[in-house]
Amino acid sequence: MYDLPRRFTYGVIESYAAARGGQSVADDALLKYPGNQHSAEWYLFTDLKRPSGERVDSAVIRVMDPEEADLFYVPFFSSLSLVVNPIRPATVNASLDRPVYNDEQTQEALMELLEEQVYWKRNNGWDHVFICQDPNALYKVIDRVKNGVLLVSDFGRLGRDQASLVKDVILPYSHRINTYKGDIGIENRKSLLFFMGNRYRKEGGKIRDLLFQVLENEKGVIIKHGAQSRESRRAASQGMHTSKFCLHPAGDTPSACRLFDAIVSLCVPVIVSDYIELPFEDVIDYRKIAIFVDSNTAVRHGKLVKLLRGVSSERILEIQKELKKVKRYFEYEDPNGTVKEIWQQVSSKLPLIKLMSNRDKRIVMRDLRESDCSCLCSNQSGIHTIL
Repeated sequence: MYDLPRRFTYGVIESYAAARGGQSVADDALLKYPGNQHSAEWYLFTDLKRPSGERVDSAVIRVMDPEEADLFYVPFFSSLSLVVNPIRPATVNASLDRPVYNDEQTQEALMELLEEQVYWKRNNGWDHVFICQDPNALYKVIDRVKNGVLLVSDFGRLGRDQASLVKDVILPYSHRINTYKGDIGIENRKSLLFFMGNRYRKEGGKIRDLLFQVLENEKGVIIKHGAQSRESRRAASQGMHTSKFCLHPAGDTPSACRLFDAIVSLCVPVIVSDYIELPFEDVIDYRKIAIFVDSNTAVRHGKLVKLLRGVSSERILEIQKELKKVKRYFEYEDPNGTVKEIWQQVSSKLPLIKLMSNRDKRIVMRDLRESDCSCLCSNQSGIHTIL
């Protein structure tokens, strides 16, 4: 893991707090990463900083000598950096002693640092790992990091020449509501279907307004417009914990955190997002834990509700059992949970990284009219990767 200058890690947290009236602290250990759906960058960073004896059975081992490393993790808090300023773009009325934080300048500074490193130049960045979970994270420099392994939530705003399932890893969002502590069962789940979130979204999320129109007057359906807030999360927890099904429509991009909120609530996800990519599909069969409905069917009056009412109680219980089995994969704080699986996914990319690095070195010139999309699917388990 790169020992980046403070401005790319703790400095981002400090700037985020300062922009919201927070005070400076004398010790970085006192800085608290703000709880949000993109907390993966914090959990991965702190995991690699832990003593090796505490990282039992991890697929990656951190080494301090870069000559021993197979992969290089770049721990820039790119998603938090994107939202440091409450109003974007940054305003210009900053004091001289506290200039306005600039995400684009920070991205550029990161690349200037990396591109001077011998380990970046050695393999043209193929063996570098970047986390950019927010769909807009690293947008300014994405073409300069696209050779690396990108840890993303989906490919909604990435081009075919920038990201793919072959080289990159899909991450779950951090769930925002409390994990359901009860057992499986439907006795206390009186509502048929629940959704709470922004009704109006851009791009692929336009389907949300259509779903509101066809569902808001249906019996047994709770569908509410609500922005992120502590009160909204409490209401969402209550709603998901007392509903049989939880709706997951596309947001501005195909994925959204509510899918993972539903999973840890043992509320059967109903996914209405035609282009969604899902995390850890090599170990999770989502057909066992979710119901998929295509967008055209979902927005037809009465169709979705009729489909859900036709699902038997026995089937709901079967799905809840499966949800309970796999929900650890979506718990970032579980020692045997999300972080461990992310590193397993990253380690599985190593054979492809070596292939593409060696291939790059022997190809002198490419005169292609289209992007070079040649790739090799690779699946190798049991690798113990040095990071």
